[in-house]
Amino acid sequence: MTESNHSPDVEPNAAELSEIEQELPLIEAEVLLLDAQIVVLTSDAGPTELDWQRLRRAQRRVLREARDLLAVRSADGRAA
Repeated sequence: MTESNHSPDVEPNAAELSEIEQELPLIEAEVLLLDAQIVVLTSDAGPTELDWQRLRRAQRRVLREARDLLAVRSADGRAA
């Protein structure tokens, strides 16, 4: 059995923390998108126009943050 690099006893190193910090805006945008999707899907009276606007705004933000992260990684020469 091989030992995992991500065991619970091992703290992330500086490079891994930097990666997480770079990805944080995208993660936050994805959480907001998920929240907007939940509201649209679970609304008893059906989603309002404001709910749809919120969903579209969240989708655009995810795309923007993903594009920005990809641009940073491409500039660093390590595109995912």
